[in-house]
Amino acid sequence: MIGLLQALGHWSLARVARLGRGHLFLVRTLASLPRLLPRPGLVVRELFSVGVLSLLIIVVSGGFVGFVLGLQGYVTLVRFGAEESLGVVVALSLVRELGPVVTALLFAGRAGSALAAEIGLMKSTEQLAGLEMMAVDPIERVVAPRFLAGFISMPLLAALFSVVGVWGGFFVGSGLLGVDAGAFWSQIQAQVDFRDDVLNGVIKSVVFGFVASWIAVFEGYDAVPTSEGVGRATTRTVVNTALAVLGLDFILTALMFGNF
Repeated sequence: MIGLLQALGHWSLARVARLGRGHLFLVRTLASLPRLLPRPGLVVRELFSVGVLSLLIIVVSGGFVGFVLGLQGYVTLVRFGAEESLGVVVALSLVRELGPVVTALLFAGRAGSALAAEIGLMKSTEQLAGLEMMAVDPIERVVAPRFLAGFISMPLLAALFSVVGVWGGFFVGSGLLGVDAGAFWSQIQAQVDFRDDVLNGVIKSVVFGFVASWIAVFEGYDAVPTSEGVGRATTRTVVNTALAVLGLDFILTALMFGNF
């Protein structure tokens, strides 16, 4: 029994210590961001790697999610004679929830894991140590550009996901199932509010981008410098990001739409 309590205590202390390292790491990263202004090329290169190379999976996934929402929404709404409200159902589902959340999960699986693996590999091959030997801060040179690129890319990818999803729902609802196109778009225009719906979805995507980028770069930087350690860091990036996004989604939804 004593041994079990000791093991639990050691595990808890290790988790708290790692959480503290993560927050100190975040402070150092944020402090390094202003020093990127004279070198925008570092951020632009990472924007291409993190954002542009993620476009394919975002666009394809957004289209298929829109297809499914259009089909499922129509099957449900037609029972009540409310199929003309299909556009509102698709748009609100994407703008409020599925756009930011699914994009963040896809971002973690594609870009976040790549960031963690890249930084972890640089650590295992002593490239980060080499930068320190040359009096170059690896946080400023390696971590900060990747963090900022992820933070900028995530809201843009989420917006693109939602737009493609709405068009996918329109294609299924109007093109295949016969919903009136004018009713589809007019219902969206009348029922989707910019501040209560669109802006709240943007806030979610910004928060998710911040957290996902932070977890990815920290897991890579804190990885054990071995091939196994890099693999574990990549896995932790995807798992921790997914858990953080889903938990934050509930909290943000409660704050935005709950009567608290």
